[in-house]
Amino acid sequence: MIRTVALRVLDAIPTMLLVLTLVFLALRLLPGDPALVALGDNATPDQLALFRAKLGLDVPLWQQYFTFILNVMRLHFGNSYMNNEPIGELLQQNLPYTIELAAAATVVGVLIGMPLGVVSATRRGGAADYGSRLFALLGFAVPDFYLGALLLIFLSLDFGLFPINGGGDGVIDNLWHLVLPALTLGMIMAAFISRLTRSTLLEVLGRDYVRTARAKGAREPRVIFRHALRNALLPVATGLSLSILSTLSGSVAIEVIFGRPGLGSMLINGIETRDYPVIQADLIVFSLFVVLVNLVMDVLNVFIDPRIRVT
Repeated sequence: MIRTVALRVLDAIPTMLLVLTLVFLALRLLPGDPALVALGDNATPDQLALFRAKLGLDVPLWQQYFTFILNVMRLHFGNSYMNNEPIGELLQQNLPYTIELAAAATVVGVLIGMPLGVVSATRRGGAADYGSRLFALLGFAVPDFYLGALLLIFLSLDFGLFPINGGGDGVIDNLWHLVLPALTLGMIMAAFISRLTRSTLLEVLGRDYVRTARAKGAREPRVIFRHALRNALLPVATGLSLSILSTLSGSVAIEVIFGRPGLGSMLINGIETRDYPVIQADLIVFSLFVVLVNLVMDVLNVFIDPRIRVT
């Protein structure tokens, strides 16, 4: 197990370095001058030059790159160009909102998606199967931002059941603000999980050891949950990691739609103002999430199926 984790961490190092390089180059290719955005159109050439020198934007690109890499290794992301606020504080303020949104959406997706997939597979051809497949089809067809806008209009604006925007103040209020965003992303995830659970479970139910368990007189719930579902969890867990990553990317639009603080809102504001440190820090954190989720799922797969070994 320790060897598995160590190898995965070593594999992640070149991946993160490539991501950092792409982030750095992509931001420098964006149109617009951060100095001009920060100081305004009335800034004099001397003021613009002083601003660029202060932020290190006047040195060669390769020097900016190595400074950027060294700062990331020291977890020093600098200050925002717009308000001079330390990026570390901005991350500390916004990161918990994105983590709790992704976690809540994952819980919703698993609690709805897996039971639907099991019911659909065990009642193939029945009304429950058709209902589950229709739900999955709608989940694939409806974009998350569109579903979020519909829930916001009907449940918040029309009926006033949930807050319109914000992240809440206090535990209860925070959870109340979290319901609609988590439900939006969770329903999309549930559609994918239910479809994947159905297909993998149907495949497992047709195998010899399942037929043998039934022939020996095992009860159907035991056959499904002890023999079939347990062996169907490996592809479902792999698919779950993809869904979590999709949820993280979808959180950007959802946070904007619901006026919710988080890394997504922070990223959009940074792009609008050409705030390089903010954008860089956001993309680095998102990339780190990708690496961590894949690492956790690799380790989880070993627990699900001990026959898996890293070579």
